[in-house]
Amino acid sequence: MINSLLERKIEKRPDRVRLQGRILFLTDDPELIKRQLGGEDLPWDAKNPANNPKLRDDISTDEITPAHYCFYFDETLGEIPYLGLKCGAVTPIGRGDVKRGGFVCAVSGKRRGKGSSREQSPYAEMCAGIRVVIAENIERIYKQNCQNLGLLTSTNFSLIDRIRNGEEMALSEFTAGEDEITRQVIEYGGLFPFNVARMQGKVFLPPIRSATESRPMTLAEKIFARHLIQPSKADHVGTAAPESLPRAQSRRPAEQSSAAVGVASVKPGDTGFARADLRFSHEYVTPMAAIFFEHYVGKDAKVNDPASILFFRDHLTFLDEVISEEKKKLGLLDLATQLKLKQQDFARKQGIKLHGELTDRKGSEGICHSIVLESYALPGQLNIGSDSHTPHVGAIGCVAFGIGTTDVFNSWITKDVRVKVPESVRIVIRGKKHPNVTAKDFILKILSLDYVRSGKALAKVMEYSGEAIEELSVDERATMTNMAAEIGGFTGIVAPDKKAVDFLVERRGIDRQKAEAMVSGLYSDPGAQYAHVIELDAAEITPMVATPGDPGNGKYVRELNTPVPVEIAYGGTCTAGKNEDMDMYALVLADALKHGKRVADSVKFYIQFGSQETRDYCVRRGYLDIFHKAGARVIEPSCGACINAGPGVSTRPDQVVISAQNRNFPGRSGPGQMYLASPLTVAASAVAGYIVEYEPSEKRALVGA
Repeated sequence: MINSLLERKIEKRPDRVRLQGRILFLTDDPELIKRQLGGEDLPWDAKNPANNPKLRDDISTDEITPAHYCFYFDETLGEIPYLGLKCGAVTPIGRGDVKRGGFVCAVSGKRRGKGSSREQSPYAEMCAGIRVVIAENIERIYKQNCQNLGLLTSTNFSLIDRIRNGEEMALSEFTAGEDEITRQVIEYGGLFPFNVARMQGKVFLPPIRSATESRPMTLAEKIFARHLIQPSKADHVGTAAPESLPRAQSRRPAEQSSAAVGVASVKPGDTGFARADLRFSHEYVTPMAAIFFEHYVGKDAKVNDPASILFFRDHLTFLDEVISEEKKKLGLLDLATQLKLKQQDFARKQGIKLHGELTDRKGSEGICHSIVLESYALPGQLNIGSDSHTPHVGAIGCVAFGIGTTDVFNSWITKDVRVKVPESVRIVIRGKKHPNVTAKDFILKILSLDYVRSGKALAKVMEYSGEAIEELSVDERATMTNMAAEIGGFTGIVAPDKKAVDFLVERRGIDRQKAEAMVSGLYSDPGAQYAHVIELDAAEITPMVATPGDPGNGKYVRELNTPVPVEIAYGGTCTAGKNEDMDMYALVLADALKHGKRVADSVKFYIQFGSQETRDYCVRRGYLDIFHKAGARVIEPSCGACINAGPGVSTRPDQVVISAQNRNFPGRSGPGQMYLASPLTVAASAVAGYIVEYEPSEKRALVGA
């Protein structure tokens, strides 16, 4: 495998670019989009932006490629882009419209590509003819996926007229402001050709300038420093063009390299490759990555260190229960089955551990993030996964972040991942929280802040601290780190302390002395530098909801002007299917039963475990009996409703759902109106029949108070 890559011919793309085709402006006004699809080119006034139509902000990858269509992993995706894009209540783009329209560029507003790490989104755009995307700011994973595939990105709106005029532009227009490695990834047309050139010693890997400097570091910076690979001299001899280096100086393949792992110090902006302790993917991504691997590397090629790779069957286990007849007729259920089979086959062939489906009943062993926290991740590690919620394990002091398909299959070759050390934002929550306030309320409050909603937190580490955070359990801290993904952050992390040690001892069976040694030194230094500091008082935060459309639409429950009746309540997913989440559902329902109440007749309440370990915990605690008596339906582990693939999804646009999951983007979990809330609020609302704060019954009855 390595020899074939060393001999492969790799060339850079031309240094001049001419993009010939139309520009699609993704506007708030659906009629303007329909007119463009009909052949009209909208005017764009670069000198007077106020004259231009309002562009859609916050376009999620769920809207670019709705979940069910991600079962495709070939060029059929070219018929799909923007199929889920909502402008008000309208979805103006139909299947194949973009491809037929001859568009070469797509333009939108703030926070393009937020949400899932699915690389199917930029791949679908490319297959439809899009060659460049322009937006005010672009989410990290989506942007990196674009770069990895060779799709150009820019935040420079002055390029619009030049593209429309068919002008030839320097490729440097699209590499300006990028770090040295990203620039070369773009120049080589993607991550894989760049990595082959890297193996052949043709690329320039910049030295980590701060490696020999002593400086106070944040917790995340310390972990990056431990994992960054220090380039050998052959990688960065002088400033000579990489192609001019003699063959004798070419670096050996990554897995054979003697280059040291770990440097003394890093600072934000340092770029390089970081050695991953753990790499994982699920059935949504593994098959596409496996096909890329077999196509570009070889059908008989072997992955690097399969023992540190994990696969999961956790997303689509219950899909058959909710997928529509229309989608079945399109063959999407059959395609989903092929995803499962392809992952199984590749895992068996490569000797990779697969946490799969149960053999005695319907369901999965668990959601990837839940199992990685419960069984694998360790403080101080660097973990990568094919899911934007990979930061989940930051709860015990890991740097963990989501990657796309191309990054996944490249990591199978090199065991490392391209990184640019991010800036950190310190989020301090002081004081003592109210008893009915949870980590979910904290994160919904953070998501509602202007700093986050404007995109200023994009690609930064969210470091949570303060007395209120220290009081949270590891399960609750995982809610905070998990939903760094909704912030658009690089990752979320909490400094590991005695609670993290207790978690490792009690939940993982690790020797206490070993656990204490693991967390030693894992804290931010006094004097460490932060891009921004957010300070909140826990006492000022009361139960929150995020109103439909975006997790950033946060408001206090008590600010809802009129009662909001709900038809579906859902508690589960990686964010809210943990042991302590189950404690909350059980607390509310036991309280209701004590006072002769149960789930309202007008509500269907679903509770779904994040893992079999959590299910076993519920069995030991007697929660299944409480859930059953109160009228909740219990579901075996799976991502399920969170990705429109299991019980708990809405089926009508007017249907109101209250959910403890992490996202409520348009169409993500069905066509209904989804409110996000904490497990306590979700369970209390299921009993009341409308959205309500939970208060213990001795303070206030759940219904009719």
